[in-house]
Amino acid sequence: MAAAMMPAPISACPACVAMPAAGAVAGRDSGAGAADSGLMLSLPTIHCAVCIGDVERALGAHPGVRSARVNLTLRRVSVAADPGVGADQLIARLAAIGYPAHELDPGLLSTTETDRRGRDLLMRLGVAGFAMMNIMLLSVAVWSGAETATRDLFHWISAAIALPTLAFAGQPFFASAYAALKARRLGMDVPISLALILASAISLYETYQGGRHAYFDAAVSLCFFLLAGRYLDFRARAAARSAAEELAALEVPRATRIAADGTETVVPVGDLVAGDLLRVRPGARMPADGIVEKGESEIDRSLLTGETLPVAVAPGAAVSTGEVNLTGPLDLRVTAAGRESSLHRMADLVAVAENARSRYTSLADRMARAYAPAVHVLALSSFLGWLWVSGGDLRLAVNIAAAVLIITCPCALALAVPAVVTAASGRLFRKGMLIKDGTALERLATVDCVVFDKTGTLTMGAPEPLGLKAHAPGDLALAAALAAGSSHPLARALGAALAARGVTPAHVTGLRERPGYGVEAQWQGRSVRLGRA
Repeated sequence: MAAAMMPAPISACPACVAMPAAGAVAGRDSGAGAADSGLMLSLPTIHCAVCIGDVERALGAHPGVRSARVNLTLRRVSVAADPGVGADQLIARLAAIGYPAHELDPGLLSTTETDRRGRDLLMRLGVAGFAMMNIMLLSVAVWSGAETATRDLFHWISAAIALPTLAFAGQPFFASAYAALKARRLGMDVPISLALILASAISLYETYQGGRHAYFDAAVSLCFFLLAGRYLDFRARAAARSAAEELAALEVPRATRIAADGTETVVPVGDLVAGDLLRVRPGARMPADGIVEKGESEIDRSLLTGETLPVAVAPGAAVSTGEVNLTGPLDLRVTAAGRESSLHRMADLVAVAENARSRYTSLADRMARAYAPAVHVLALSSFLGWLWVSGGDLRLAVNIAAAVLIITCPCALALAVPAVVTAASGRLFRKGMLIKDGTALERLATVDCVVFDKTGTLTMGAPEPLGLKAHAPGDLALAAALAAGSSHPLARALGAALAARGVTPAHVTGLRERPGYGVEAQWQGRSVRLGRA
C-alpha cells in the first residue's frame, strides 16, 4: 500500500555554489587566512551618510587597512586589514574624529546596548512631548490676544519649561554636532542643533524685550518630532534584522561531546575544535561541520541546497552546521566549528552582500554629504539677503535664517537605501531566498525574463499527496498511523493531508522508523511498512 506522492524540491539555493566565495570573503580559505584579517566594530553614534563617509575615509587612510564598509542600519563597520592591524588602533583613530567605537564579536551579539539606546531615546521623547503640550497650552492664550502682562508672564513660563527641556531632550543632536565640529566637519546634526539654539535664543531675546512673539513652542515641537523620527528609525533598525544574523542564529548554542572513555558531556559550541567526536540526536541541528563516523539517518539540508527532500547519510558522509538530523542518532567527527564552519562562512558572504554599495546607495551618500554645507550656505544667504531687503532688520533676517535651518533635515535621504536593503535581505531570507549581492535588488527591477536550469524545479516547497481517493478507507487509516511515527517531510505531508480528510489513524503497535527505508509497525499480527518497498 502506498499513496502517490509528488515530491516538490525547490531550486537550489545559490549559497551551495557560493561556499568557496564565502570562504574567500571570510578570509579562511586555504592560503588566505594569513593574508587578511577581518574586524567588526560597533558604531553606536552614527546616523547619517556624512558619518559613513567620515568613518570609511578615516579607516581607509589607516596603514594596513584594505577596505572599510559601514552598515548604517546595523551601526557597524566591517574592516579588512593586514594581520598587524589591531582593533585598538582603529578605535583610537575613530575616537580622534569624534566617533566612539568598540570591537564587536559577531558570535556574542547582545541587545543590551540596543535596548539601552532605545530606552534613552524614548525617555527624551517623552520629556519633549510633555513639555511641548504644556507650552502649546500657554501659547493658545498668547496667540489669542492675551493682555501684555499675561503674555509676558506666559512667555517666561514657556521659557522656564522649554530651555531645560531642550538641554535634556536635544542632547543627542548637540553631542553629535559638537563631535562633528570638534573634528572639523559638518554633520547632519549641525544645522539641526543650530536651528534649536537660534529658535531658543530668539525666543529668549523676544521675551526679555517684551516682544509679542516667542517661538519656544516651535523649538520644543521641532525637538519632539526629530526625536520621534529618530525613535521610529531606531525601531525600524531593530526590526530589520539582517540575513547574516538570521543565518548565525541557526547555530545551536551547545553540543554533546563524546570523550575517549565514551562519556557524554554537553559543552558550548565555542569550545569545539576539529577532531572532537559529537553525538547528534534526531531532531537536532548539526553543531559543527563534520564527517559521520557512526549511525545512519536522513538530514534536512534545505538551508544550503534549497531542496526540501531529506538526504540519507551513513558513515563517511559530510554534514554541515545548521543541517537538521531527522531520523536516527549520528556520531560525527568535527572538521570545522564556530567561525570556521560553513554556516558562518555563508553569513560572512551575506554580510558583505548587505554592505555592498549599489548605484543608488552611492548617489544618496554623495547627495547627503553635500547637503549639510549647502544648508548652511542657504541659511547664510537668506540671512544676508533679508538683512539687505529689510533695510537692516536683524530680527527678521535671523528669524528667516532659523526657519531655513529648521525645515531642512536631510536624514531620510541617507537612511532610506541601506534600511531597505537590510530589511529586504532579512525578509527574503525568511522566505527561503538568499541575496548574495545587495545590488541584486535594484537589478531585479530591470529583469523581464528568468531562465532556470534543468536541475531546478519551482514548486511551493512542500510535497503534496495525490490520488488518495483511489485507496480504501482502511488503507488510509493504516497510512495515517504509520505516518505519525516519522518526521520525514513526506510522512508529515501525508499525515496532514489525511487529517484534513478526517481519517482516523488505525491502532498499531511496535512503531519503529528505519532511516532511509520508512516506518514499520505491527497491525493485527502482521508487519506493515510505509516507505520504500
